[in-house]
Amino acid sequence: MSARAELRWAAGLAGVFAALYFLPVGSPRFDGALVEAFQLAKWYAREHVLLCLVPAFFIAGAISVFVSQAAVMKFLGPSASRPMAYGVASVSGTVLAVCSCTVLPLFGGIYKRGAGLGPAAAFLYSGPAINALAIILTARILGVELGVARAVGAVLFSVFVGLSMAWIYRDEERARAVTNSLLPVPEPRLTLGRQASFFALLVAILVFANWAPAEGGAWAAVFVAKWWLAGSAGALLLGVLVRWLDLASWKAWATAGATALAAVAVPAHPVVPFTVGFAGLAAALASDEGELGEWLTATWGFARQILPLLLGGVLVAGLLLGRPGQEGLIPSAWVAQSVGGNSLDANLFAALAGALMYFATLTEVPILQGLLGSGMGQGPALALLLAGPALSLPAMLVLRGFMGWRKTIVYVSLVAAMATTTGLLYGWLSA
Repeated sequence: MSARAELRWAAGLAGVFAALYFLPVGSPRFDGALVEAFQLAKWYAREHVLLCLVPAFFIAGAISVFVSQAAVMKFLGPSASRPMAYGVASVSGTVLAVCSCTVLPLFGGIYKRGAGLGPAAAFLYSGPAINALAIILTARILGVELGVARAVGAVLFSVFVGLSMAWIYRDEERARAVTNSLLPVPEPRLTLGRQASFFALLVAILVFANWAPAEGGAWAAVFVAKWWLAGSAGALLLGVLVRWLDLASWKAWATAGATALAAVAVPAHPVVPFTVGFAGLAAALASDEGELGEWLTATWGFARQILPLLLGGVLVAGLLLGRPGQEGLIPSAWVAQSVGGNSLDANLFAALAGALMYFATLTEVPILQGLLGSGMGQGPALALLLAGPALSLPAMLVLRGFMGWRKTIVYVSLVAAMATTTGLLYGWLSA
């Protein structure tokens, strides 16, 4: 080993020793932040890994196996018509209603399958940002003007960020399009109509299982029936697998039966039959040597790549910022003081703070309600709404694996810059 390498090792060991030696264990702030880090990770594991990420991994795996690369290139590829590509990418957010972490395996699936960087980036932003229920909740609790500004800003953002990424990396995208066009395109097992039905059922399971409560109207009715709807979509999915993809019928019946027994045994905890259902699906796919087995392999590949980074990122985010209403290493009073008024500094700080924090779907609204009550300006509030749900520290770590640090930094910078500019403009108009 060279002398330079030895010096790097020595410097690293010295740094670790110094960090441990001066570790502020015993101070209320540090000990509380550690508790918050694990509390946030525990909450994330209970509320998001099983209900959000597991279905998302299966969807991403299915995209890489069952979706025709030609179809992806036609609708989302670098050579696709821009209105179609960006229209499809931006509209998807209103359907999925997922958080910044759940959209990652879906982004990885379409990007690896040949989607252009621009449409894929638009999809990446729109998935968590253009959430119809979140926008309605924003308008109801924080005001109609802020709700409308969030809706318009999010749609325009998704297109602008996608077009910007495509333009910045246009030469690389042209070369990638040429490479993809030279690859052999196997005949898809499912027709386009059957692909649409298959993925509609997978998305329905994801959406209904994570349907948030609402006051009155159709939203509330769906929430009451969410598990019946998710279960019905699961049963139809098993039928589709048997009829179109040759899954053994006894495996489908065994999975359905185990799920039903779990629902009867623990009716107060629907996450248990939900987990049993996906575990049964994985077991049914595991023994298949064809496309169904490939689906499980691809699903596990996404889980292995993404999940460790997400959990590590959630721990760091909890350590620094805590959970909503709780303290991390960074005092929440500092955040509240830094986003007062509508200055450039306040908007930039709100955008950057939102980019680092982890927001589960809909949690940004009560957090902003508290910050507005503490003196937060309208502009910084919009900046946080536009940057926060679409970005998070865990998401950045995962994006680095898909796009590399350079593209990830460019993407995050575009979102933060646009959020800052839009917040500044909105704050000036609403003053």
